[in-house]
Amino acid sequence: MTHVFAKELRGRNITVNAVAPGPVATALFLEGKTQEQIAHFSKLPPLERLGEVEDIASVVAMLVGADAAWVNGQVLRANGGLV
Repeated sequence: MTHVFAKELRGRNITVNAVAPGPVATALFLEGKTQEQIAHFSKLPPLERLGEVEDIASVVAMLVGADAAWVNGQVLRANGGLV
């Protein structure tokens, strides 16, 4: 959808991107999981940890800043290298 919306908004100086986070240590993610499950998810990315809210917020902040003005119609995977 980001690619479609980016094309639909062409000529308006509006960029459309999406952030696809990996496992992030939030209450919603952690709820109902055992410590073993959490440890398993933590070991999946090469960075060997769950993401933090600040990790995702930093990616969003980059995308809305002037340095990302040429990034459009993309899905940015913020997942610690999880493939």
